[in-house]
Amino acid sequence: MTESPLVGPKTPLGLATRRILRVFPVVLAAVAVAPAAAGQEASVKTSPRESPPAVVWDRPIEVARGEAVVGPWRMNASIWRYVDDPTVAMDREGFAGVAWADQSRKDIFFQIYDPAGKAQLPEPVNVSRSPDVFSWLPRMAIASTTPRRVYLLWQEIVFSGGTHGGEIFFARSTDGGRSFGDPVNLSNTPAGDGKGRLSRDHWHNGSLDLALGPDGTLYAAWTEYEGALWFSRSADGGATFSTPLRIAGGREAAPARGPSLAAGAGGRVYLVWTLGDDPEADIRFAFSADGGRSFGDARVLFESDGHADGPKVTVDAQGVLHVVYAESPAGPFQRYRVRHARSADGGRTFEVPKEISGPRTGEVDSASFPAVSVDGQGRVVVVWERFPDRRGRPQGLGFAVSGDGGRTFSPPSVVPGTDDPRLGFNGSLQGLLMRKLAVNEAGAIAVVNSTFKRDAASRIWLVRGNAARR
Repeated sequence: MTESPLVGPKTPLGLATRRILRVFPVVLAAVAVAPAAAGQEASVKTSPRESPPAVVWDRPIEVARGEAVVGPWRMNASIWRYVDDPTVAMDREGFAGVAWADQSRKDIFFQIYDPAGKAQLPEPVNVSRSPDVFSWLPRMAIASTTPRRVYLLWQEIVFSGGTHGGEIFFARSTDGGRSFGDPVNLSNTPAGDGKGRLSRDHWHNGSLDLALGPDGTLYAAWTEYEGALWFSRSADGGATFSTPLRIAGGREAAPARGPSLAAGAGGRVYLVWTLGDDPEADIRFAFSADGGRSFGDARVLFESDGHADGPKVTVDAQGVLHVVYAESPAGPFQRYRVRHARSADGGRTFEVPKEISGPRTGEVDSASFPAVSVDGQGRVVVVWERFPDRRGRPQGLGFAVSGDGGRTFSPPSVVPGTDDPRLGFNGSLQGLLMRKLAVNEAGAIAVVNSTFKRDAASRIWLVRGNAARR
């Protein structure tokens, strides 16, 4: 029962961060940096009817800081001392919750910030409370109730009989994040839950997602190393969850990887993912019209000869779907670009995907692992990992904004403060399947990132912005 969280059995993480990119260059990465002031990276055609909204960014907030020590992978006995794996969610008032992993304590922690960027809790709250078992790569949803409710899903590296450690855990707070109930295991299998497999020897952890519907129903999805994609729902605010439903993968099928969920009005649930063990993987899509009780047959979106990875989906107030993903025309581990496509008919048809991360420049060799969110006016925000060298680790986050519902996008830019070479690379040592972006109805934006500089410091950052401010 030995594994590396990034690359496979018998390969410790300490070696992975030094040499793995020779065999797995795109998704794991170490690098030179482009300065934040570099601004626009490429030209993307904008609408003749209106200019794209300009984002007004606030100064980055340091959420947490730790050492940057990574010893050999020895399962839950590994000597790891660093902070990593941030995620963010926001309520309608602009309060932003941030959750992350503290590897030195092997737990998930939570803090919440008001719209002015002030922390609301005297100390971060320990959510997972399992100091003997690593907890990684959380996802979060926040309900705008009084008091607000906070829901967290994460991957716990429990070895439960299989060759790979991993179970999917959930916890909720009914008092605004001041305290959390006991974590609940939603997966309960020995199959290595939370693994997003690319091949038998290469995978990312964090292959899971959580979404909150307008009616308060919670939806969770995750994949396992053995290949199945599972889905579960809670109609009582996270008190109980349904028996997991297998959506795809398993048996003789290719392994599912990187699920993303969106929940719309009327119990509509949208699910996208990609495949492992397939150099020409395409994005898959499935739809539920009954609140996740059942799903229609999965189908391929945007068929091509390239390799598509890291999809994300969101839905706006008018029911327009937005899907983003990364595609490499030359196949896995090559140069990726971020693409966006929209559907105005609930996913029955999609417009032709368009590239929004820009062509290669002297600053960015590859762009991958996007996130997407939308505000109440239909403004669409996309954030992605920037790779100055596709054979290295990501450094800095790119973004683009659409002011016309995703028909056109601004030229790509850099989220301020995310690409400072003094801070090292982007972290994400357990895998790049993350959700680093949240946008609320009023147009407030929250972006999180981790930075890692070996033997110096690791940090969690929150950057607030607004596409509606002028």
